[in-house]
Amino acid sequence: MDIKKIEKEFKTSIKTGLSTKEAKERLKKYGYNEIPEKKVHPIIKFLSYFWNPIAWMIEIAAILSAIIKHWVDFIIILILLIVNGVVGFWEEHKAENVIEYLKQKMALNARVLRDGEWKTIPARELVPGDVVRIRIGDIVPADVILVDGDYLVVDESALTGESLPVEKKVGDVAYSGSIVKKGEMTGIVKATGLNTYFGKTVKLVEKAEKVSSYQKMIIKIGNYLIILAVILISIMVVVELLRGRSLIETAQFALVLAVSAIPAAMPAVLSITMAIGALNLAKKDAVVKKLVAIEELAGVDILCSDKTGTLTKNQLVCGEIIALNNFTKEDVVLFAALASREEDADAIDMAILNEAKKLGLIDKIKTYKIKKFIPFDPVIKRTEAEVTNDEEFKVSKGAPQVILDLCNADEDLREKVKKIVDELAEKGYRALGIAVYKNGKWHFAGIIPLYDPPREDAPLAVKKIKELGVNIKMVTGDHIAIAKNIAKMLGIGDKIISISELLKKLKRGEIKEEKFDDIVEEADGFAEVFPEHKYKIVDSLQKKGHMVAMTGDGVNDAPALKKADCGIAVSNATDAARAAADIILLSPGISVIVDAIQEARRIFQRMESYVIYRITETIRILFFVELCILILGIYPITALMIVLLAILNDIPILAIAYDNVVEPKLPVKWRMKEILILSTALGLSGVVSSFLIFYISDVFLHLTIAELQSFVFLKLILAGHATIFVTRIRDRLWRKPYPSKLLFWGVMGTNVIGTIVAAEGIFMAPIGWNLALFMWLYAHVWMLINDEIKMILLKRLKID
Repeated sequence: MDIKKIEKEFKTSIKTGLSTKEAKERLKKYGYNEIPEKKVHPIIKFLSYFWNPIAWMIEIAAILSAIIKHWVDFIIILILLIVNGVVGFWEEHKAENVIEYLKQKMALNARVLRDGEWKTIPARELVPGDVVRIRIGDIVPADVILVDGDYLVVDESALTGESLPVEKKVGDVAYSGSIVKKGEMTGIVKATGLNTYFGKTVKLVEKAEKVSSYQKMIIKIGNYLIILAVILISIMVVVELLRGRSLIETAQFALVLAVSAIPAAMPAVLSITMAIGALNLAKKDAVVKKLVAIEELAGVDILCSDKTGTLTKNQLVCGEIIALNNFTKEDVVLFAALASREEDADAIDMAILNEAKKLGLIDKIKTYKIKKFIPFDPVIKRTEAEVTNDEEFKVSKGAPQVILDLCNADEDLREKVKKIVDELAEKGYRALGIAVYKNGKWHFAGIIPLYDPPREDAPLAVKKIKELGVNIKMVTGDHIAIAKNIAKMLGIGDKIISISELLKKLKRGEIKEEKFDDIVEEADGFAEVFPEHKYKIVDSLQKKGHMVAMTGDGVNDAPALKKADCGIAVSNATDAARAAADIILLSPGISVIVDAIQEARRIFQRMESYVIYRITETIRILFFVELCILILGIYPITALMIVLLAILNDIPILAIAYDNVVEPKLPVKWRMKEILILSTALGLSGVVSSFLIFYISDVFLHLTIAELQSFVFLKLILAGHATIFVTRIRDRLWRKPYPSKLLFWGVMGTNVIGTIVAAEGIFMAPIGWNLALFMWLYAHVWMLINDEIKMILLKRLKID
C-alpha cells in the first residue's frame, strides 16, 4: 500500500502524528477505543429479580395476605422474596467484581506520536489516524496498518484460534488484541473500539440470546400450580356460596389457601442451593457469573472445547528430530540452538532451546561465541549466525524449502525432504530446516518438527468428561492435519472435519441444512473455524436437541460462548470472552470443568428433590382441604394453621442446599412430565392418608372439630417433612447417602416445634401428647408406603 495515500486517507503524518487538539476531536467523533459494556444500574438489576413469573406469584401471595390482614404470613412471604433477590444479586455482583479486578490488571497503554513527540497514553484514548509504535511483547492496542519497519511476528491465537505466529510487513494490518512476538514497527491506527476485528466479533455476541432450562422449569411449575389452585379454589368458592356460606368468610379462606398453594420459598431455596454450589466452585477456581449456569452445566451433554491454550499449551515444542547427511540429532539441535536467541522470546527459538536443555546441550552451547546474528526476516524466511570456538562456521534455520535452496540441494535430497515434510504435515507438525556452513558450503543437517502439545492434564480431563456422559468436540482455527493429530493424542476421536469446506458445500447447495446438522452432530471436532462458524456449530447442535457447553479464551470464541447453554471462559481469556461467558475458570486447562460438572449435577439433584417435594405438598394440602369442604362440608384446618404450615414446612427445607446426594453419572435435565407424575402421585397418596386419619379421628377417637383440626395440622407437618426424605434420593429412603446433619436436624427441629404447638394447644385446641406420639408413628408408617409408591413409579417411568 502507498504510505502517502494512507496518510492522506487518515489525515495524519508518520513524522508528527496527530495534534492533541485533533486527537480530542476524533475522540468525540469515534469514542473511546474500548468495547462498550451495557452496564445495568445495581438497583435496576436487583429489582429485576422480582420480575419473573414465580416472583409474580409470590408477590400476589403477599398482596393477598395483606388484604386479609394475615401479617405474619405477609412478613414471611416478603422475607422469602427478598432472600431470593439478595442471594441471586449478591452472587452475580461478586462474580462481576472478580471480572472487573481481572480487567484492571490487564489495562493497556500505547506508545503514540502526538504533536511530533512520542508519548505513552492509555490505549482507550487512541483514535483512527494515530501513529503508534508496537514492539515485542506488546498487545496490539487497535487495528493498525503497518507503515514503517522491517517486520512483525504476531500471535493472533486469541483472535483466530491459530496457534502458530503470523508474519506481518509494511502494508499489512495488525489486529487489536494480537500479541507481538518478534520485531518492531510503526503503524497508523485504522479502527478502534467496536470497529476493530475484535469489536465486530463482539457484535456477534449481541445476537445470542437464550432462555435457561431453569427459567423454563420455573414457568412450567408455576403454571401447573397456578392452574391447579385456580380451578380447585374456584370450585370451592362456588360450592360454598351456593351452600349459603358468608362471602367474606369464604373469600378469606380461599385467599389463605391460594397463598399456601403458591410455592413462596421455592425460588429462595433454589437460589440458595445454587449459591452454595457457586461458593464450592469458586474454591476450585471457577467463578460463576450467573447462578442458572450451574443448573445448565448439569444438563450439558456436549462440550465444544477450543483447542489452542485450552486443550493445548499454546507454546511450540519439538517433535522427533530427523537428522540427515550423516549428522546426529544432537548436531541438528545444536545448530538450531546456535541459530536462535533466547532474549527474543520467539516461540520457535524457545522450543529449540528447551529441546537443547532436554538433550543436555546447554553447557556445550555456552562454549560457542556468536560473532554475528541475523534475526528472522519474513523476506529471507530464516535466521543465520556466525559461530566460533575452535573453528568458525555458520548455522541457519528456516523454512525447509528456503534451507534447501541455501544448500543448493540436489533433486534426491529435495524429494526426500519434501516427503518428510508432507508426512509431518499430515500429522499436524510444522517442519523447520537446519543447515550448517562448513568447508566452503552449506550442508542440510536435518529437520525439526514443531507442534503445540496438549496440556499434561488434558488427556485425563477428556477421559473423565467422556465418563460423565459428555461428548467432547474440539474446535480450532488450525489446519485439519494439526486438529486430527491433537484429537488423536487426547483421545477425542478421529472424525475431524473442516467446517469451512462443509459450509461451502452448504452454500453451494451440495448438502441440505438437515444433513449439515447431522454431520456436525456426528463429528468429533472441527478445524479451520472462524468466529461465525463456532456460533453456527453451537446453534446446529442445539437444534438437534443437545445442551451445549462451549469453552474458549479468545475474542473469536465470544459469540459461541454467549450462544451456548453454558459458556465457559478459560484462564487468561480476553475481556470479550469473559463478558460472554457464564462461568470463568481461573486455573489453566479444562480439568476444573470435570469438578464443575460434578458439582452442578449434585446441585441439580438437590433442586429436583425440593421441586418434587414442593409440588407434592401443594397438591396434598390443596386436594385434601378442597375435598373436605366439598364432600364433608367442613374446614379440616383453619386459615392460621395453613400459615403456620407454610412457615414450618418451607423454612427448614432451606437446608436441602447442604444435603448429601448421589451424583448422577450422566447429564441431567428437567423431566417435567415425570416430575409432575411422581409429585402428583405422592401428593394424592398424602390426601388418602389424610382422609384415613380424619376417619380414625372421627369414628374411633371421637375428637371435636377443633381437636380434629389440630390433629390434622400435626399430621400435615410430620407427613410433609417425611416427604423430603422420600424424594431426596432415587432409591429406598434408608439407603446411602444419608441426609446431611443440617437437613436432618432442621426437619426434626421443626417437627418438634409443630408437635409442641399441637400437643399443648398453642394457637389451637390441644390434643395431648398421646395423640401426638400416635401421629408420629402414623406419619412415618405412611412415609414407608410413599417410599414404595415412589419406587414403583421410578421403575415404571424408568427414572434413574
